[in-house]
Amino acid sequence: MLSTSQRPLSALLTTIAASLTVLTTAGQALAQSSGQSATSPRVNTHNGIVEGTEQSGLRSFKGIPYAAPPVGDLRWKEPQPAANWQGNRPATQFGARCMQGNIYGDMVFRAAGTSEDCLYLNVWTPKDAKGLPVLVYFYGGGFAAGDGSEPRYDGENMARKGIVALTVNYRLGIFGFYAHPELTKESPHHASGNYGLLDQTAALNWVQQNIAAFGGDPKKVTIAGESAGSISVSVQMASPLSKGLINGAIGESGASIAPTLPPVPQAEAEQVGVKFATANNWSTLVELRATKAQELLDAASKPGAGRFPLVVDGYLLPKTVAELYAAGEQAHVPLLVGWNSEESGARALLRSDPPTPENYAKAIRAQYADRADDVLKAFPGTSDAEVLQSATELASDRFIAFSTWKWFDLHAKTGGKPTYLYFYARPRPPMVTPPTNGNAMTPPRGAVHSAEIEYAMGNLGTNTVFAWTPEDKKISETMSSYFANFIKTGDPNGTGLPRWPSNQGTDASQQQRMRIDVDTKAEPLGHRERYLLLDQIFSSKH
Repeated sequence: MLSTSQRPLSALLTTIAASLTVLTTAGQALAQSSGQSATSPRVNTHNGIVEGTEQSGLRSFKGIPYAAPPVGDLRWKEPQPAANWQGNRPATQFGARCMQGNIYGDMVFRAAGTSEDCLYLNVWTPKDAKGLPVLVYFYGGGFAAGDGSEPRYDGENMARKGIVALTVNYRLGIFGFYAHPELTKESPHHASGNYGLLDQTAALNWVQQNIAAFGGDPKKVTIAGESAGSISVSVQMASPLSKGLINGAIGESGASIAPTLPPVPQAEAEQVGVKFATANNWSTLVELRATKAQELLDAASKPGAGRFPLVVDGYLLPKTVAELYAAGEQAHVPLLVGWNSEESGARALLRSDPPTPENYAKAIRAQYADRADDVLKAFPGTSDAEVLQSATELASDRFIAFSTWKWFDLHAKTGGKPTYLYFYARPRPPMVTPPTNGNAMTPPRGAVHSAEIEYAMGNLGTNTVFAWTPEDKKISETMSSYFANFIKTGDPNGTGLPRWPSNQGTDASQQQRMRIDVDTKAEPLGHRERYLLLDQIFSSKH
């Protein structure tokens, strides 16, 4: 048998080529068997290598664990570090959404099922990205539902605009906000509740450790969210645990300021937890932690079970959110914030009564007693048309618009950075296929709660329910460009966009907002007397 050195060169090359072919084929087969291609993008994170997907110059990595599964003894504990792994971890599927019921009909999920094991995040980034600004988006859903897999939050459009975009799962409902004296006692920080918010903080720490490997700059991190996600942003800006991890913030409808889910004292939250446990015959933490997740969720979803509030726990929140902003103790970063023109409807005040001046006055007097005359002066209703408008605006303020204004106003006074306010006014277009079962909805008077999300994120194409028009696409390009510019520079303004004024250093009576609609333009905020009146009323109740 000839040695290798004695073989003809051509034969040796043929043998080597054949061997390489076998190895390549084997490698492709192995990659295909794991659901990956041989050219799948890989990133080395702090815990190990993740392998995602690449298409049209964009890379996505889904279902990356940023903390240990909060199960067993880790239920109702602050998030713990994720375990390391060996080899390449597939990152092509969204992780499970956190435990929740089927609450909101407009939520569409790409994740398969629910689980307590849900602390995952998703990353979209341009190919060959380096040092790009970062967007971390928190979903809405009343701290009871929602998921980072929802198409309306998809990060692809923002990645195409030169941003590394993330969505983050965080614990919800009883799993994310359950407080109890025994939980407080066992905590090293003597705090319980707020676990969902602590999840968000853990994700922001993950970003600091890992985002450079995905092409992001950890010193250019903007957090954003809508509804409960916006409330989360107001908290993360205020919390001493996270305010040093962010460089900008966007809030879409909501802040943790009365009357919109303000945090309650630790002792009050603990008593909510005790009442829940007693009502369901659980007497110890051991029993509660041994209970199946679905059984807990079912018990917490029963009528009358109440909700589990955010907490002034002395750890994540040493004071209320409003107190922290008033004292100037929040993160001093640029803020872009606003609300929609119909966050709630007139029926929230009038119930089933027709919108007449008489019915409106009766409803106001029942709600506001000795302040009714002041409210009727600020929100007049002398005709049916005026009643509809005033009732809609007051209901919107009571639900979520006022708290958003208060957040804006406090940060403009004490934040020391540019503060931009918007008012989103575009109603959604008709549905592609209107309901035929007798459940046809009354067309909205304005932009309802959550209507702006697809526009702001550039994701109209992910929602096939509505018949989007060229005007809708124009508005989306304008709004998503404002958002992208703000994420990149802390200023929404840019070439080809109507000028958006900052309210930094502006006299309160001269505050301006950007009205986002077909004709997007700056306008005076107006109605300051309304907000000051509501501030007195809501402050006196809390």
